[in-house]
Amino acid sequence: MLTSRRNILKLMGSAALVPLVSSRVQAQSSEAFVFASNSPYDTLDPHTVFDASRAGVRFNLYDGLYRYVDNPPKLIPWLAESYTVSSDRKSYEFKLRNDVVFHDGTPLTADDVVYSIDRILALNKGPAALYQGVIKPGTTVARDTHTVVFNLTFPSAIFLATVPDIAVLNRALMKRREVNGDWAEGWLGRNEAGSGSYQLTRFDPAVGWSAERFKTHFAGFNSSPIEEIEFRNVLETNTRVLGLIHGDFQGSDGFMPYDQIQRLRQSPNVQILEEESMRVFLFALNNARPPLDDVHFRRALAYAFDYDGYIETIMRGSVSRNPGPLPITMWGSPPDLKGFTYDLTKAAAELALVKAPLRTLTINALAGHSESEQAAVLFQSSLRKIGIETKIEVSPWPVVANRLMSLDTRPDIIPIWKSTFYLDPNNWVGEGFGTRYHGQRSLSYYSNADFDERLERALVSDSREERQHLYEEMTRMVTDDAAGIFVYNTRWYGPYSKRVSGIRFSPVNNGQDFRWASMEA
Repeated sequence: MLTSRRNILKLMGSAALVPLVSSRVQAQSSEAFVFASNSPYDTLDPHTVFDASRAGVRFNLYDGLYRYVDNPPKLIPWLAESYTVSSDRKSYEFKLRNDVVFHDGTPLTADDVVYSIDRILALNKGPAALYQGVIKPGTTVARDTHTVVFNLTFPSAIFLATVPDIAVLNRALMKRREVNGDWAEGWLGRNEAGSGSYQLTRFDPAVGWSAERFKTHFAGFNSSPIEEIEFRNVLETNTRVLGLIHGDFQGSDGFMPYDQIQRLRQSPNVQILEEESMRVFLFALNNARPPLDDVHFRRALAYAFDYDGYIETIMRGSVSRNPGPLPITMWGSPPDLKGFTYDLTKAAAELALVKAPLRTLTINALAGHSESEQAAVLFQSSLRKIGIETKIEVSPWPVVANRLMSLDTRPDIIPIWKSTFYLDPNNWVGEGFGTRYHGQRSLSYYSNADFDERLERALVSDSREERQHLYEEMTRMVTDDAAGIFVYNTRWYGPYSKRVSGIRFSPVNNGQDFRWASMEA
């Protein structure tokens, strides 16, 4: 059995399926840092897109009140110099720096922060789920030019952790670009209105985007900063690898298949930076669609994936088994959690308890992410052995993200990663499985009243001990119910040109924040 499984895995190779979208590669400026992105950029609006694959916009073109840096992530003051919290934990006052200007030279004020949070709430996309119900529109106020106050509807245990996710926009510029009260959504999708370390120079959805250093950025730069950055759409893993080897690209994603990382290690032009990450790979299941709404069917699926074969053969042992939704390195993850194992006998027994008729399931893998495509192929092979048929679709991330917006278009199964957006167990457990997050932030459309009751307590508690206990209980619930199929926690292997230095990795930025980096000529 082991030999046959390994043969299947080897036959898949490092590019098991051909992506539906091809990438364009073109010559670049010799001075530009070119990041080969495995996800195309269909929009540049930081308030409508909130994911790891397209995070380069948020980290380089925009600023937040605070910023996550380093590993493990820590919060540092950024647009804000300091904050205070009221005794009832419902009011947060931030003191802003007085030396920040947007890319058009407009000084940043508290009114820009107020506009930004109100816009996030009004559009109800991207990061909005983090604040819906916590902040009501119109309740954030500018006390004076450089003081902004967030008035929460109830104490929030995660609000401060999510403050960096409020990308602050140039209110005056946005107002000039609004059309019929659209919050300038159409315009910002192709332009920018930030104060970040880089300012946009070009955007083409078919190619990517470029930006030049914003020399008057308030935080300053090192003695030899990168002058120009380009995020280029390059979906094919092999093309990204060859581009790095030949010097056409100076960086790419740190989550390539490990055989490709080993291939890059052999190149005299490439360095591999290694860091522990907090990014769980899982099969997101649509719990709301029959027969996946049956816990026995989901458990059958969970027993039917070859975890060890995948980790040892495809990932070459470069990642750690992660049996639940939380990274095993994060507080709130039960230290004794076992999770599911590969056992087709148990899978068949669970399947026998399912009363609803079976149907062909859709597995929607992510184009440009070989591990996602390979996991889909392996899973399809195992499921067929217990009588479950599947079809595999391969789509670029923006297409999958749009499908997540509606329950009617959401796929049955998605081999996907849950990345770090803020440092709290809620980032993975609450968002992934709480009813309050149903929508794009949800990985599952899982509904469990006991889970939700604990989640609501965890979101308002000011006790770390109580919150840890609650998230451990919630983690056990979703694991036992197979609300998702949890596979591994990643290690980041960042491939960069040897000309590049100063990459300041954080599990929140995945190595895509380039304001501290340098590149030799």
